[in-house]
Amino acid sequence: MANEEFFHLQHSESVVASMSATVFSGLIQTVDLTADNEDALIERSVSIAIKLAQRVEKRVKSDEEWVKKEGGSSFLAV
Repeated sequence: MANEEFFHLQHSESVVASMSATVFSGLIQTVDLTADNEDALIERSVSIAIKLAQRVEKRVKSDEEWVKKEGGSSFLAV
């Protein structure tokens, strides 16, 4: 295939991309998708997904954020 593209996304990037696709899917169920609004809807989907991810990052701490690292201390960053 001449138009193949390859990506190497970090885990957080693939999570946000997946969230964006879910948001985009919801948007196009209520807004007609056209060539004129496609880019705007994609940008809106990505922005919403990033906002969601940032909100979760502020409110939820993963197990790894609690683990004491060698030479460091364990703490909860608030």
